[in-house]
Amino acid sequence: MKRPDFQAEIHELNLAYLMLAQQMLRADRETAMFRLGIGAEVADLIEGLSSAKLVKMASSQMLLPRFRFDDALLAGLLAGNSRDAASASLHAAILAAGKSVEAPQ
Repeated sequence: MKRPDFQAEIHELNLAYLMLAQQMLRADRETAMFRLGIGAEVADLIEGLSSAKLVKMASSQMLLPRFRFDDALLAGLLAGNSRDAASASLHAAILAAGKSVEAPQ
């Protein structure tokens, strides 16, 4: 049985994420940092990447974007698993805003 590699898909996702993150940071840095869940150091790094460095970073074997949440309540709200779908996304945004941005390790 052949095991899927997913390397091409990971590269495409990483490249799309980095390009979007860079565009968001250049347009509105503070909002982008909040939406991406990143701190100033990571924002500086992404914002300053040249095209060649962006492509090189995207070629990493690990997935660069990651979920900003790690609890079932927030995941369920984002997936629409609540009685009131209209307020679920607002509730999820409030919960996500309360989570701290991860410091670079």
